Amino acid sequence: MPRVLPLNALLFALLIGHAAQAQTVAGDLKACRQLSDSARRLACYDALPLPADQPARTASPAAVAVPPAVADPAARFGQESVKLPDAPPELKQMESRIRGKFGGWGPNTRIELDNGQVWRVADGSSAIYELNNPKAIVHRGMLGAFYLEIEGIGFQVKVARVR
Repeated sequence: MPRVLPLNALLFALLIGHAAQAQTVAGDLKACRQLSDSARRLACYDALPLPADQPARTASPAAVAVPPAVADPAARFGQESVKLPDAPPELKQMESRIRGKFGGWGPNTRIELDNGQVWRVADGSSAIYELNNPKAIVHRGMLGAFYLEIEGIGFQVKVARVR
């Protein structure tokens, strides 16, 4: 118990000091914000002390020129459905042809299209057809699924893009 009391006092003093520093910084920010001359306001902001745990960063021209598409993947995690304002419209479907003779599919069959894309059958379906260079349409489904429609076949198969 005698050791705990000095430790608690030390922690309390640190917390009070941190809170007082935060209030001082908030007051300084408010004072800078109230300046009407932009040059003086900028000088006021530049004079504010930075927190000790964050080193001062200078903006380099290379860092500013980096496009947002090359951003840290962790920063974009979970934002797949967030549309960027300058992003091109998303395709709803894509048309191509299956290369060569097409004999059908089974589970995990890879289907190569003329445009170089390779799609894998993602459901457990199978079918046997004898077609030559059939037209293929891949379209978006619900919940991020893709479906392949093949000319001359009356139904569609769920696929996932491999390449």
